Amino acid sequence: MNDRRKNPRKPLSPEAAYVKASALCARCEQAEADIYTKITGWGLGAEDANQVVKRLVAENFISHERYARAFCRDKMRFNGWGRIKVAFMLKTKGIDKACIETVLAEVDEEEYTRTLHRLLCNKWREVCHKDAQKARASLMRFAASRGFEPNLFNPIIQEVMDQQTDLK
Repeated sequence: MNDRRKNPRKPLSPEAAYVKASALCARCEQAEADIYTKITGWGLGAEDANQVVKRLVAENFISHERYARAFCRDKMRFNGWGRIKVAFMLKTKGIDKACIETVLAEVDEEEYTRTLHRLLCNKWREVCHKDAQKARASLMRFAASRGFEPNLFNPIIQEVMDQQTDLK
């Protein structure tokens, strides 16, 4: 077997890794943990990777708060995630609790509620043929799996079911 196939790339130098990582961070927000994983995947040792990440943070290529805001906005708008799921995923990315709480406090309540209502209406179309109790359970599981809070989704589920029942 050819040695080139086993290890096709020569490990990057710390400076080359910095340039490549800074270009990546300039294109879109990145989590510190994700960048560290990428850098070590490029062949840098742990110590060199830590130095590159520290430099990226110091030069403001990586910002926990900016990343958390972008992640929260995108996951809520495009994926239909609720606060619980967003907070959990940010925590797995190494974002501190205070930053997560700050970002989630900035969420527009009206847009958040409209998103949940839209998602539940769409889901209702799939479960409306079931009896009311099973349909309600499906809607509750769905909303919980998306990371929405029970105190928010329970009244909206009731509203959606009432509206749809009135239309029949």
